[in-house]
Amino acid sequence: MTHSSNDQVSSSADSKPDDDYFGYYYHTPGAMPGDFEIAPDAKPSYIELIDYYQNEITYKTNISPEDCIHYLEKDGLTWIDVNGLGSRDILNRVGKVFNLHRLLLEDVVNVPQRPRCEDYAEKLLIIAQVARLKKDAEGFETEQVSFIIGNNYLLTFQEDAIHDPFLIIKEQIRVAKGQLKETGVDYLAYRLIDSIIEGYFPILEHYEDRIEDLEEKIIKQPDRSDLEEIYWIRRELIALRRLIWPLRDILNVMSRAGYDNINPDVRVYFRDCYEHVIQLLEIIESYRELASSLMEVYLSSISNRVNEVMKFLTVISTIFIPLTFIAGVYGMNFENMPELKWEWSYFVCLFVMLVIALGLVYFFWKRGWFKKLF
Repeated sequence: MTHSSNDQVSSSADSKPDDDYFGYYYHTPGAMPGDFEIAPDAKPSYIELIDYYQNEITYKTNISPEDCIHYLEKDGLTWIDVNGLGSRDILNRVGKVFNLHRLLLEDVVNVPQRPRCEDYAEKLLIIAQVARLKKDAEGFETEQVSFIIGNNYLLTFQEDAIHDPFLIIKEQIRVAKGQLKETGVDYLAYRLIDSIIEGYFPILEHYEDRIEDLEEKIIKQPDRSDLEEIYWIRRELIALRRLIWPLRDILNVMSRAGYDNINPDVRVYFRDCYEHVIQLLEIIESYRELASSLMEVYLSSISNRVNEVMKFLTVISTIFIPLTFIAGVYGMNFENMPELKWEWSYFVCLFVMLVIALGLVYFFWKRGWFKKLF
């Protein structure tokens, strides 16, 4: 089940964010603990398996949960990736094969859950949220990924395999690149979590570009739609912060606490992930401040435009005030006005009015007022 920013955090003016995006899953009142609900739009489940044992790599796809038992009995390292959360039977069988607690399976299937880390005896559960940019719209979409670290296996659950964030790492394993073959499942879990964290940086670069473009537009030609854009950017950044903030606590605990599933030599890698998350949070906070300052820039730009319009109208009014005065004087119905009897009085009056108007225009031009207006 993919949570699209078109429905939840899109910046378009006619869309509204989904409240579920800014919250998390909650039980139906009266539901039994450990029950899980299959979402109507959940993708069918299928299982991929990557096993490396004694310099031999085995890759299988679309296998049954029971087929994994053979590999779990060996001393090698096994990665089982469950793609899709729409098949209750497969999920229940996975839970039985790996002896998963019902509450653990519930947290995996009922999405979205708050990112967190929980210790279930010999298993370590890690829940994270993958975010990616939409290609055809503003904003981003999210997907929950769950990790279960066992003694010699790593079990992962993805909502949708169409946008598999681990394709590069799977390819590295198949072609025997990097340290993955030489280390345990805890290091593999680090690589997967690190790839999730690295995926947030392009999203933040996207928001940096949006903020810069919006700032330039507001300064040159502010529009009411800019106000709505600022609102959506701030709301999307808040959503990103809610996805990333829990990872800080998770990685801090994993890099320092004595989990049996995490080798002490691997903790330093999780500490590196922790530093990356801190960097992400600092960038988000700075962008939120920039978005807030854009509101002030917008209001200032609008105020300046109003002031310029008022100044322009004031200049035009000032030019026409003496002309209106002259026209008003000679528009009075008095009989004793000698100028009305002159043959050239009309043209003289127009000439005087023209001279006054041009004189005022020249005066304002010398003062530099027209340069400030145009």
